Amino acid sequence: MTVALTRLPNGMVVASDSMSGVESVSLGAWISVGARHEPEELNGIAHVLEHMAFKGTAKRSAREIAEEIEAVGGHLNAYTGRESTAYYAQVLREHAGLAVDLIADILVNPRFDDTELEREKAVILQEIGQAQDTPDDIIFDHFQEVAYPRQAFGRPILGQPDTVKALSSDSLRHYMQSRYDPSRLIFAAAGAIEHDRLVELVSEAFAAFTPGERLSSDAPVYTAGDLREVRALEQAHVILGLEAIGYRDPDYYAASIFATLFGGGMSSRLFQEVREQRGLAYSVFSFLSGYSDTGLFGVYAGTGELEAQEVVPLICGLLAEVGEDVRDAEIDRARNQIKASILMGRERTSNRCEHLANQLLTYGRALSVEEIVAGLDAVDGEAIGRVTQRLLSSTPTLIALGPVGSLPSHSDLEGRLAAANGRAASAAG
Repeated sequence: MTVALTRLPNGMVVASDSMSGVESVSLGAWISVGARHEPEELNGIAHVLEHMAFKGTAKRSAREIAEEIEAVGGHLNAYTGRESTAYYAQVLREHAGLAVDLIADILVNPRFDDTELEREKAVILQEIGQAQDTPDDIIFDHFQEVAYPRQAFGRPILGQPDTVKALSSDSLRHYMQSRYDPSRLIFAAAGAIEHDRLVELVSEAFAAFTPGERLSSDAPVYTAGDLREVRALEQAHVILGLEAIGYRDPDYYAASIFATLFGGGMSSRLFQEVREQRGLAYSVFSFLSGYSDTGLFGVYAGTGELEAQEVVPLICGLLAEVGEDVRDAEIDRARNQIKASILMGRERTSNRCEHLANQLLTYGRALSVEEIVAGLDAVDGEAIGRVTQRLLSSTPTLIALGPVGSLPSHSDLEGRLAAANGRAASAAG
């Protein structure tokens, strides 16, 4: 394992994963602050803050930030999640110092100019509007919101138009100063980088990064529900979801394999039955969204109005079948898909950097490839049966957009999944 870790006196962790045979380095700051840490009146502030980081500092204008990174052929970007925010770059090895300095500058010395803020809020409002106009995008926000209603964990990462409009430079400044604590920051790098050199660069660049306030967030409470929005669309967009498990749960590896064998590829039961055998949907797949302390399993289908009436009950039936009978060949195929994705991803500096940072945020340590593979290899039919029962014991969440007036009732879906759980329990017993 090539990972090296150093904790700085201010609490920051510097992590590196050195790779031979590459000329570039991916590096960045991952901060364990995201949308779940926002009060309701500030929904969207973490995302706005991420945008504003590139709009000028005490040392550089927005244009200078863009010009400096592109002058060396590099790439600088950021993203906001529910549990973390990331600011990252990729450059050739000789420009690692510049990349560290740029990232530190936008985090330590942001200007938050009022004119830039109003301009960027207008851009974000357009981003929100674009998401609302894209049903196969916004349906996932609706799924989160209905599964976790009236909670920070369920609110959209982009924010609401009213809350975004109300944000001021002072609110951004206070939020950043209070939330962006060095003890919550992982500075990770992967590629052509020496660890001692990275520690030296980060220590100097973040010397003025001061502690913030104690951070907390409420534990998510899955509630489930039903949202059907009739729209004049050509397709019906549907998600049928269930409460799942988080990254730290011992069954997470089994849940990952379950989601893959059920609907994670063209050979999956879902794809073969819904698309190949019956031609009921162009796009259909299952997914597992894992978080530190909870998770969601869902099945998405983009289909026609009449076909949707058949697809939703069919999904319930297919879930029951997995609980009753799963073949070793299916488990092996799904396991190998996940392994290949992990191992192929390790050939890219950006993937290794992000994986390292997220592992440290989630587990407090770096997981070796051997440990991950061993976890996947330990999954057998019994584990898949156990995960199936855990999923099916959850109350379903149904989200439907488009011509969806004739879908089965929520109580009908509850009954179908309860029956499926009973059959899975009998098969396991």
